[in-house]
Amino acid sequence: MQALILAGGEGTRLRPLTSTIPKPVVPLANRPHIAFMIDWLRRHGVDEVILSCGFMAEGVRHVLGDGASLGVRIRYVDEPTPLGTGGALRYAGDLLDERFFMLNGDVLCDFDLSAQLAQHEQTGATGTLALHAVEDPSAYGLVHLNDDGSVREFLEKPSSDESDSNLINAGAYVLNRSILDDMAPPGTNISIERDVFPKLVGHGLYGFVGQGYWLDIGTPERYLEGNFDILEGNVETELGKALEDGRRVLAEGATAEGRLIAPTLIGAGSSIARGAIVGGCVALGRDVVVEAGAHIERSVILDGTRIGAHTTVRASIVGRAAEIGDHCHLDGGVVLGEGARLGAHNTLRAGARLFPGVSLPDGAMRF
Repeated sequence: MQALILAGGEGTRLRPLTSTIPKPVVPLANRPHIAFMIDWLRRHGVDEVILSCGFMAEGVRHVLGDGASLGVRIRYVDEPTPLGTGGALRYAGDLLDERFFMLNGDVLCDFDLSAQLAQHEQTGATGTLALHAVEDPSAYGLVHLNDDGSVREFLEKPSSDESDSNLINAGAYVLNRSILDDMAPPGTNISIERDVFPKLVGHGLYGFVGQGYWLDIGTPERYLEGNFDILEGNVETELGKALEDGRRVLAEGATAEGRLIAPTLIGAGSSIARGAIVGGCVALGRDVVVEAGAHIERSVILDGTRIGAHTTVRASIVGRAAEIGDHCHLDGGVVLGEGARLGAHNTLRAGARLFPGVSLPDGAMRF
């Protein structure tokens, strides 16, 4: 089985994290995010993945290679310009089988894709959309179904009195290649949600109501949430099973003289000094140094970073090779880019962002 993953976006909402790391391979629980998607696809019979890339495409290739380490074959399609979700599909058309999965590349999910495929075959559908029930659908486009599961209509960002359904498009589809027949030529900018699916209503478009976990990780808040849910086992992943076996603490190849609070994941080569506290809900990358008396909680710290003595990091994201001085305080959605330098006695709060390579001297910020 084949899957097309749309991975061409710039990840602007995740900057400065994505200023230097391509969005598809931004680390999630110390692995490229898209590796979790590929694991999920592989569990449902996918053995070939086509990655539709755009921004920083070479960086994606460098990390994922030919897919052998992930148990699949990966082929790449480079969009010459951003083509939209439908345009990316059309541009990859020559590589697609008669039936395939198509997925948005910023989703963390464990839906039963095998059941979705079985329904697709049973109904004789042209396309089957995975749908997810949300508590507040006002920020999403709703999908209304007929009694037989076929799509009746799409409703964009409804008001509260229009929300008679709570099913949204989850960005995972089973499609027949014939869907390409009525699309504009390759190279055209097309939205599959606005330009393609509405025309298929009444012509073989069905919905599959997925049961399980679903999250769009495209913002810092949801990126942190996705990391935490992997660590806590709220989404089905192979890493989650390993964490469960390790009582929700994994620190293989690390030196931890300080205290680790579950759930916590520590990368190889990292060191946690005596008196430091790491956890719960912390993903620490490789070769991270946590000095004495530091406290890290509900945060993601990427490879090669140094956290100074008696510094506190809560609910924040720290990019690769950053350096945070002693007696600093980060809290409330702070994001530091790669190689950022924060001198001692600085305080950052409330979503403050420091872009790659930026340096602040001692005591410069009390935000």
